[in-house]
Amino acid sequence: MTDVSAIYRQGLEEEIISKLAETRHIGLSDAMDIYYRSRLATQIANGDFGIQYLSAAYLVEDLIANEPELF
Repeated sequence: MTDVSAIYRQGLEEEIISKLAETRHIGLSDAMDIYYRSRLATQIANGDFGIQYLSAAYLVEDLIANEPELF
């Protein structure tokens, strides 16, 4: 992975965590825990399906809808 890709991914992860905390009305540490336990985090880290190019807002909605066991 190039440095630019790593920086982009890090920024995306920060956006997802922040948006998740805001959407679910939870603290950042709880949102971070949820995100890093999710399949979404693994898919982004692996670059699966180009998912890392979708918006953070969409990815949060997808996480909430498709991984309810995390909540």
